[in-house]
Amino acid sequence: MKKLSRSDLYSLEKYAEVRNEFRSKVMAHKKNRRLPLGTNATLYFEDRMTMQYQVQEMLRIERIFEAAGIQQELDAYNPLIPDGSNWKATFMVEFPDEAERREMLKHLVGIEATVWLQIGDLPKIRAIADEDLDRADGDKTSAVHFLRFELDAAQKDALDNGAPLAAGIDHENCKVEIRPVGENVRLSLAADLA
Repeated sequence: MKKLSRSDLYSLEKYAEVRNEFRSKVMAHKKNRRLPLGTNATLYFEDRMTMQYQVQEMLRIERIFEAAGIQQELDAYNPLIPDGSNWKATFMVEFPDEAERREMLKHLVGIEATVWLQIGDLPKIRAIADEDLDRADGDKTSAVHFLRFELDAAQKDALDNGAPLAAGIDHENCKVEIRPVGENVRLSLAADLA
């Protein structure tokens, strides 16, 4: 999947004009890229469109219009665009109550490394977590992690041929298995590999 460049972005003025329409399009697109893992964890699969939206929103909020600032945002978000042989996702541990979330993050240290995807009956694809920086310490994990799932040729072929997709978490304090993942998500992710 092609990375974003400055020429792909709207100017701040143009973005103000198209923001509502673009946002509606992105929100509809994201519905097929959201995968709840139980009640307190979710994978949000990223792609070029979701990252363009993120960059545009950051430029808008921060009022960034200089070339160096725009490039800084592109450099921060382009690594989250899949490369054609992988999926990239934001993994969120979600507890609405702040006190409960703080307590649960202490019991979920290492959860990011236990997230998996599986295509058909092929081996599980384990998440490669937080390549940009460490988001956990020995006492607690972060509520947000960035994951990469690398696929081999057999996995890509199986997905292309209609094999079901499964997902889960194998953490000692959080066991989840989704089998099969909804077809809308499977098809959206298959398109990332085309």
